[in-house]
Amino acid sequence: MAGTVLITGANSSLAIPAVRHLLTQYPDQAAVLTVRNGSEADVNTKKLRDTVSQHSNGKTSIRELDLADLAAVHDFARTIAAEIADGRLPPLSSIVCNAYCWNLVSEAEVTKDGYEKSFQVTYLAHIALVSRLLGRFGPEGGRVVLLSSDTHWPGKSPLERYPPVIPDDLELLVKPAPDKPIDNLGRGFQRYAVSKLALVMWMYVLNRHLEKDRSLSNVTAVAINPGNLTDSRALRTNTPQMLVYMSKFVMQPLRPLLRLKDPTMRTAAEAGVDVVDLAMNRAFPGERGYFTLLKRDISSPESRDEKKQRKLWVKSAEWARITRENTALEAAFE
Repeated sequence: MAGTVLITGANSSLAIPAVRHLLTQYPDQAAVLTVRNGSEADVNTKKLRDTVSQHSNGKTSIRELDLADLAAVHDFARTIAAEIADGRLPPLSSIVCNAYCWNLVSEAEVTKDGYEKSFQVTYLAHIALVSRLLGRFGPEGGRVVLLSSDTHWPGKSPLERYPPVIPDDLELLVKPAPDKPIDNLGRGFQRYAVSKLALVMWMYVLNRHLEKDRSLSNVTAVAINPGNLTDSRALRTNTPQMLVYMSKFVMQPLRPLLRLKDPTMRTAAEAGVDVVDLAMNRAFPGERGYFTLLKRDISSPESRDEKKQRKLWVKSAEWARITRENTALEAAFE
């Protein structure tokens, strides 16, 4: 059935092969691909354009979207909703929340909304986008895919210096206290990991509300750890030189050996295929929950704490400016 697949961060290492797989294997789908910088000067967006030009079915558009600006996210959601309503786009079949932000080389950055940037781009902006567009899925339903990571589980990443935890004072997520002592790598990685933890927690609450809503019960949400992607551009962006060298001279050439110890080590292209098949309901059709690669898995203990999930859900709606007036999931905001 023809539909629209919306992918954020569509010029990333994972997303470009994902787009290639989508356009090749699901040619009836319209693709809305968002990037922060849509100019020809952006080398990664150019790679995306080249991919689209080779495989496009004529129903693909690349659009600028700055997830560090919540007003822009709401405007974008209104535009997509209007295009679906008047038939310029078919109803949604999937939203893939792939974009992320981390900074391991300087102190916390703040967006124009006054929120910590990693948390807003990776988590909060996606909550606004998905919440605004839930009512634009077709009658057959569809799927929301949230890109998580094993970093959300304390102790699972060798880069972790401080465990990812949801603080009692949730305001610290969007307005963290100054780092003392300053540890850009450790605290930057922790902020990224906490954003991935928040995505998993929000996914569980979203599914509970979707299942209770008769008009939305055929929309499912999943969170996926796509694996440790040894060729990901993330390892060379806003990272210390040590990590760049490790990626180039250790992780990539030794991937077959490293995979013996960590089966999740793989390429971004492999992950991109899995994410699209999950998004299109070819993999685990109609199921909900947490996945590692394409295997059902259990997320961290804290992510499954329903009391914390509910508290985070309420505050996230407040931060993201979601009310019962601007989402189809009205009952969740009564």
